[in-house]
Amino acid sequence: MDRYPRDLRGYGAARPDPRWPNGAKIAVQIVLNYEEGGENNILHGDPASEAFLSEITGAQPWPGQRHWNMESIYEYGARAGFWRIHAMLRDLPITVYGVATALARSPEQLTAMQRAGWEIASHGLKWIEHKDMSSDEERAQIAEAMRLHAEVTGAPPRGWYTGRCSMNTLALAAEHGMAYVADSYADDLPYWVRIGDRDQLVVPYTLDCNDMRFAIQAGHPDGRSWETYLRDTFDTLLAEGQAGRPAMMSVGLHCRLAGRPGRAAALARFLDHARSQDGVWFATRAQIADHWAAEHPPVPNHRPSEMDRVAFVDAFGGIFEHSPWVAERAHALELGPAHDCAAGVHNALARAFRSASEEDRLSVLRAHPDLAGKLAQAKRLTDDSTAEQASAGLDALTDAERASFTELNEAYTARHGFPFIIAVKDHDKAGILAAFRRRLENDTATETAEACRQVERIAELRLADKLG
Repeated sequence: MDRYPRDLRGYGAARPDPRWPNGAKIAVQIVLNYEEGGENNILHGDPASEAFLSEITGAQPWPGQRHWNMESIYEYGARAGFWRIHAMLRDLPITVYGVATALARSPEQLTAMQRAGWEIASHGLKWIEHKDMSSDEERAQIAEAMRLHAEVTGAPPRGWYTGRCSMNTLALAAEHGMAYVADSYADDLPYWVRIGDRDQLVVPYTLDCNDMRFAIQAGHPDGRSWETYLRDTFDTLLAEGQAGRPAMMSVGLHCRLAGRPGRAAALARFLDHARSQDGVWFATRAQIADHWAAEHPPVPNHRPSEMDRVAFVDAFGGIFEHSPWVAERAHALELGPAHDCAAGVHNALARAFRSASEEDRLSVLRAHPDLAGKLAQAKRLTDDSTAEQASAGLDALTDAERASFTELNEAYTARHGFPFIIAVKDHDKAGILAAFRRRLENDTATETAEACRQVERIAELRLADKLG
């Protein structure tokens, strides 16, 4: 099976209603990343100094050396920035992404977080890259982060966010039974992923509404720029919620970045704006996760992309009339989560049909029954064809109508070599007869192309009935 693991479909056009508490139109989730004291540093056993997310333009790691300027920037976050943000946010339900070793080195700040009632999720053992770790090494790092987090805070974390993660992080964190994992930027709503035999909730995070953009090239030059972006994001999502499509807005903060006075002023103005609006739910990520699990629990389903060949052909082999080979060839394509819906399966089947030889495509056309013909009268149509013809009233013809269909069927087949095909669910009886008479006069090449389009449309309608 050639399978593509990434989910490029998500919720599609039909985004679910999250049913936020009290009819809220937007959920606002603020994260404070607490990393100070957990960053790369030879004092922490790391090979070099930190080089990420600071005021130092183009910072590079210093192998085997401490970096005084870098260390002091991080120290600002713990010494001053944290307290400025704490004073601003202590009355709001926010989530702290706490690096375990950083929390262990900041007991006073930790006490302030807990007294404010903030959720403290795990941000890993250390604020370092996971991408080059083996699975065993990363598993050990995550386990130690969980242990130290519980030891320092008094309780295990319910949420996990690495940030500098590997392709294995989500699955490894899920092994600990997390209420949610946040290592994703893929959606405006939480979503479930299947990991082994377990459904894991993902509550996506943000890199765009994140003060980290003050520390990278494609960033904000000043607080006003950031404030404008936050307000535009909030206003757009609030308007969508008022129009019936509520979602979630994440805001990412760092003590050493947003904790600087000029940026803190911009944050304060944004918060004033968000608090002044109706229909806003400020929540921790754990609250959002609990709400989502209650309102939108995972739904078991048989995903087409995960079916083996036999099951796939059994499910979809009849979509193209009496032509299971279409499903067999579709199953061999590169399928993935995007194909786990009616549109996805239809696209795979249509690709297999379109890439087939002319003779194979003609075999599909010839497999279709005449409209209101002898097979219908003998009740020998497939269930799908029976229902389709009945939907247009072709199962209840007058003698005159039946004679017209018989005459047209014979003339059309004699002229083109295959029966007249039309997606009858798109038409009524009169419309079908009119199309029949009009198309009878076309040349065979034109009719072959039109018949193939109609076959694909019939398949599309059948899959909509089958998969929704």
